[in-house]
Amino acid sequence: MDQFEKLYDEHENVKVRFTGFTTENARYDFGVVYSSLFFGKPLVVCMQTGRSTLLEPKDLDDIEHLQHVFRINDEEQANELVEFFSDILPSAPFITQYD
Repeated sequence: MDQFEKLYDEHENVKVRFTGFTTENARYDFGVVYSSLFFGKPLVVCMQTGRSTLLEPKDLDDIEHLQHVFRINDEEQANELVEFFSDILPSAPFITQYD
């Protein structure tokens, strides 16, 4: 381990939400990790594919990003995710974490 420079090693008790839901088009299963790290952005993990991203409400304006991250080809499905995430993502105030 001497060849690596440690950037951070934090331990934190966090709130985690697991949620599954269906729409007319698909089934979704997500884990959402609410942390004070990563500038306050929750870590969203698709439990079906293992794909993950940090999301905040303003990221939902970029539907193409959601489609890319979660590999969704259908824009209607992406819009369903925007609607879901709009309800559960807290607004993330910018928090300085690094000196």
